[in-house]
Amino acid sequence: MKRSILICDDEKNIRSGLAMAMELEGYQALTAEDGQIAWSLISKESVDLVITDLRMPNLSGEELLKRISSAYPRMPVIILTGHGTIETAVDAMRGGAIDFFTKPVDLDRLSLVVRKAISSSDLYAEHEKLKLEVEQLKARNRYDRIIGKSQKMVALMDTVSQVAPTKASVLITGESGVGKELVADAIHELSTRSKGPFVKVHCAALTASLLESELFGHEKGSFTGAVKEKRGRFELADGGTIFLDEIGEIDATTQVKLLRVLQERQFERVGGEKSISVDVRIVCATNRDLPKEIEKGNFREDLYYRLNVVHLDVPPLRERKDDIPLLMTSFLTQFNEENNRKLEGFSNQAKRALLSYDWPGNIRELRNCIESAVVLSRSDVVEVEDLPIHIGKAQNPSTVALEVGMTLAEAEKQLIISTLAGCAGNKTKAAQVLGIGRKTLHRKLQEYHIDEA
Repeated sequence: MKRSILICDDEKNIRSGLAMAMELEGYQALTAEDGQIAWSLISKESVDLVITDLRMPNLSGEELLKRISSAYPRMPVIILTGHGTIETAVDAMRGGAIDFFTKPVDLDRLSLVVRKAISSSDLYAEHEKLKLEVEQLKARNRYDRIIGKSQKMVALMDTVSQVAPTKASVLITGESGVGKELVADAIHELSTRSKGPFVKVHCAALTASLLESELFGHEKGSFTGAVKEKRGRFELADGGTIFLDEIGEIDATTQVKLLRVLQERQFERVGGEKSISVDVRIVCATNRDLPKEIEKGNFREDLYYRLNVVHLDVPPLRERKDDIPLLMTSFLTQFNEENNRKLEGFSNQAKRALLSYDWPGNIRELRNCIESAVVLSRSDVVEVEDLPIHIGKAQNPSTVALEVGMTLAEAEKQLIISTLAGCAGNKTKAAQVLGIGRKTLHRKLQEYHIDEA
């Protein structure tokens, strides 16, 4: 669909000349001889950008700008002016115009400004669409902190919803940074124990002796420094859920005690003799391969089977790239609010880099990347230069990723984008590589709304 440019000027030659120039650039041109006619057209037609003179009969350009800024604040307006009214044009820019041109107009520069404005509007519209999709996903899901529409994430959350109301122990596996703790949160929140305590223990952060005391508590005087009785995490989690993160790190002695808790729902504090009974659901997580740890003799097989009643594997981000645009948008919204910024989206180059990168650090790495970009960006969109260097270089223009089910038009668009990237944006060279004329390439850039700026 062609983008529509409205040209408003009381001089017929200027109107027709600019209209012809815009049509050669691939836009649909509408014309008006004064502000009143222009305002009427804006109310009736789909207009993407307005180019208007300042001095006109019936309704001036200044008044037209005021009306547009009030009713359509996202519609870009470019001002035309004679040399004698430059101060007025500057005032108009303060009133919301994106740029101004003195007559006679530099058509090359005008085309560039129009293209950038249209591209910026498209980025904003796409960002708003993704924000709406994120909100709709959150509204549909009973647990809204996990964002994903990919097949793997939908299947995972369906299983979480099915398992959460039961008493079954759950083992969550996955690489570092995929969101295993969020899955544990979801299991507790969607369970019948949601009003009970949810106690988290990061096993890798504690030594063997400290971990045993932390989990099961200790009696006064049971060891040096035990100056008073202490309740352990299992006691604190009674009636609720305990989440043991990095379960693969616990030592053999603690494994034996943990096995007894799972079998008998009882344990003794360190240095104590009294058996304590608890009603606790156990959810564990690890990024280790526990079957291999069993083979090495580092993890008890009987404990593994007790913990692994239900196994949930959280996919790495590289296997759910459909979710990256939603996550990017969600993080951008979050960090805009936290840092009082108003970034409107991501440039095409930045999007391609973010989608091309494999994210070894998964969602945690993506989150940190977006936060850094929001803080460092000096424009109204995240540019590829705002990303960490290794991510910005993730694109490989020598290959093109085509998915089964992609239309021919989508494939052609991706090929053009990759070829342009490989030619460093040189359209003449890209047209030669693609075996088409430069005018044909230009038309396709307009057709597919590919950002040339």
